[in-house]
Amino acid sequence: MMAFGARMAKTGLAVTLALYITMLLGLQSPVVAAIAAIFAMQPSIYRSWRYFLDQLQTSTLGAVIAVLWGTFLSNQPISVGLVCTLVIMICIRLNMGETIGLTLVTVISVMEASGQWDFALNRFIMTLVGIFSAFFVNVFVFPPKPKEQYFKQIQNVFVKMSLLLRSAISHEMKDSVYREELKQLGGAIKSLSDKYALFEEEQKKLKRPKYSQSRQLVVYKHLLESLQKGYDILTAVHNHYFQAQRSPELDQRLDENLERLIKFHEHILWKFEDKLKPNAEEAEHMAFENQRFMDDMSTIVPASSSSFRIAVVAAAMYDYGHMLERLNQVADHISRFVDRKKDGRSILAWLKK
Repeated sequence: MMAFGARMAKTGLAVTLALYITMLLGLQSPVVAAIAAIFAMQPSIYRSWRYFLDQLQTSTLGAVIAVLWGTFLSNQPISVGLVCTLVIMICIRLNMGETIGLTLVTVISVMEASGQWDFALNRFIMTLVGIFSAFFVNVFVFPPKPKEQYFKQIQNVFVKMSLLLRSAISHEMKDSVYREELKQLGGAIKSLSDKYALFEEEQKKLKRPKYSQSRQLVVYKHLLESLQKGYDILTAVHNHYFQAQRSPELDQRLDENLERLIKFHEHILWKFEDKLKPNAEEAEHMAFENQRFMDDMSTIVPASSSSFRIAVVAAAMYDYGHMLERLNQVADHISRFVDRKKDGRSILAWLKK
């Protein structure tokens, strides 16, 4: 089930604003403005601005084509379909595929006028009112703050993931519950991945991003990848481990290794919250233990048809440990970077800015 959030409330508010503006302007059929407001609500201010500009261009172009076609040819169903096809091709050619839906709404509503310029203009203005309403609400009413939400979501996902990892080898959780929890965890990581795509998209559009912004993007990427590696362990255990022949010694070794990795991951997140200082000894110990774990697997795992399945799980754990080593290096490096700035901010405050 989708949770209620600010974007849902803002979509409703944008629709309300669009309807009120059309009423004040005395425009007919305000439903077009409401539809435009729904389409135009975006997850970030940058995307709202880009969508506003792109939609302004494609809607204007679509409206002009629709008016000319309806004036000099016809507005029969076949004509409407041909114009929609033409407009889709133009939007794709202009690399503005995201605007296709609302542009087609504009085209169809304008073609209904069949050459009546005043009626067509009315429909076009309502589309612009809807786009502007969504942009206005998104910018000034609880504007999106994905950076502030990102680390908090990282922490929440880690808590859920650590619980699953701690019960993965012991197999204490019911299969149906485990599958549902794993599905929810995958959805949460996908949501984080979408947020990271927003950060990456915004930075790529900057001609000269600040050095600190580039560093932030590196941190966000490593935080996300560490969770993805942990999720890979869970899927590997689910798909391979319990189908293989195992021994109590193997179960214990893998369980201990997972506990060690989870604690290390937790300590790294504490560093980002300024709860722990850099610890080179812990990092060296973890690197040694990660390598020793792989060496142990060659002696503990018996040579059999099941050894490949165990190897898949062991490799996923090794990758997770290796990713945590890199994340720890980033945390220590960023800690020194923030300390050198001497502006009194914590690492977490620096990540959110």
